[in-house]
Amino acid sequence: MSNSFPPRDWRRWLPGLQLLRGYVPAWLPRDLLAGLVLTAMLVPVGIAYAQASGVPGIYGLYATIVPLLAYALFGPSRILVLGPDSALVAIILAVVLPLSAGDPLKAITLASAMALVSGLVCLGAGVLRLGFITELLSKPIRYGYMNGIALTVLISQTPKLFGISLDSEGPGQDIWHLFQALFEGKANGYALAIGAGSLAIILLLKRFERVPGILIAVVLATLAAWVFDLEAGHGVKVTGSLPQGLPAFVFPLIDAVDIQAVLVGGFAVALVSFADTSVLSRTYAAKTRTPVDANQEMIGLGMANLATGLFQGIPVSSSSSRTPVAEAAGARTQLAGVFGALGVALLLLFGPDLLRHLPSSALAAVVIAAAIGLFEFKDLRRIYRIQQWEFWLSMTCFVGVVVLGAVPGIGLAVVIAVIEFLWDGWRPHYAVLGRVAGIRGYHDISRYPDARRVPGLVLFRWDAPLFFANAELFQNCVLEAVAKAPDKVRRIVIAAEPVTSVDVTSADMLIELEQILRGQGVELRFAEVKDPVKDKLERLEVLARIGRGVFQPTVGAAVDVYLEQHQVDWTP
Repeated sequence: MSNSFPPRDWRRWLPGLQLLRGYVPAWLPRDLLAGLVLTAMLVPVGIAYAQASGVPGIYGLYATIVPLLAYALFGPSRILVLGPDSALVAIILAVVLPLSAGDPLKAITLASAMALVSGLVCLGAGVLRLGFITELLSKPIRYGYMNGIALTVLISQTPKLFGISLDSEGPGQDIWHLFQALFEGKANGYALAIGAGSLAIILLLKRFERVPGILIAVVLATLAAWVFDLEAGHGVKVTGSLPQGLPAFVFPLIDAVDIQAVLVGGFAVALVSFADTSVLSRTYAAKTRTPVDANQEMIGLGMANLATGLFQGIPVSSSSSRTPVAEAAGARTQLAGVFGALGVALLLLFGPDLLRHLPSSALAAVVIAAAIGLFEFKDLRRIYRIQQWEFWLSMTCFVGVVVLGAVPGIGLAVVIAVIEFLWDGWRPHYAVLGRVAGIRGYHDISRYPDARRVPGLVLFRWDAPLFFANAELFQNCVLEAVAKAPDKVRRIVIAAEPVTSVDVTSADMLIELEQILRGQGVELRFAEVKDPVKDKLERLEVLARIGRGVFQPTVGAAVDVYLEQHQVDWTP
């Protein structure tokens, strides 16, 4: 298995073709077997996630077939499995449910349009090499919105577990209506027995990776519903016959009034799906010791969503439950996913009635089990112990998703992530430096009160990029450091190694700061400035105003030059 990166010509956009060129025939039996195993899991999961998203189950199968084929061609990961996912259920439902008004055709049109938006966003970001953008969401924030989505999905599916039909109005209202229905005796005991039993089987067998717990639960539930005639005799809702045939090309045309909701929902889907896909892709790349290209991953995910949106499917993401199944079954390449997609297609062509007795409560159990897997508590406890403010950020995102809904809640998570990023740079750490006995270099005098300071020289370190939000603070801190120096200051040296960038606002501030300091008889100098930052200072016309001979390679060199130029008798 080659560890080399893909070629840089047009072929790099089609990793699947490159894989086929180097395909080892001995891999074929394992990919075929993994594809057959996947088929058995893809079918019930696809139906379950589609119904949970507010569209008929058949469209979940369409969203299983087409994206797997598209990703096999454009995706860089060897065994990643894409399809409808529990992490997207709440987002799709938040858009589809209020706009479709119970019309299944409008529901799938809206969901397909969201897939197109998501696909275009991911594809554009991949082509523009913006694969890093999901890294802007910190781990606590990701935990917050995923916990919120998990709870929302869990609450929306619980009534189905009891055989109760409710129109979702948000988690709070859903819980209230569920308790009302239970109090009024509307629960179906047979549906609950099937659903709870299926959930128990899935959760109990989840620890055994090679045991298809979902398949076993679904088969047993279907047999029970068929043998005991639970639909006709006891009112248990079942899937019914699926339409025969394959998905057709249909461009989803939506009403003008729905465009804004679809755009926002599509962007939210793109953010969540790529965040999950990038993490899962890196995990399996590390396992298989193959490189992963985050930008190509975006392209693969984007093409998969474009394909599903044009062939009557719902938005898709990578699956953290089906991918391990493919790995455990011995999958070596994306051909396993192709065989899985072909298996689902054959089922629709020749056996659409095989799942007609599958109880809806069993499908709800499949979704609930997946939602339970989305929750993260253990690491949040660790975060609470070591950094409480980030824990509360996570809780804010969690509450935002639960109270405001999945789409606004994710928007809130993005806003909080940007604020968190800006805050770290807005109020960064800074220090005045001195020489500490027995330690090389110059260090923060607030941590080493006995540090020796150079007479007439202030060494000032700023631990952040310089930009519009912290430019004024930087200037004030420098002037304060000069004012608080123990003796008359002749020169201040900015230890700028942590400064990775400057913008126009901070550049103008530096020119103004140099003029203020010069008026006080203080020289402004810099040490350890990175070459790209020097280039920016030149381009922003800072050096033309303050001079080009103001840099020294190290703080020590800056001290030596100062001692020599000002004839100061001080031993480092």
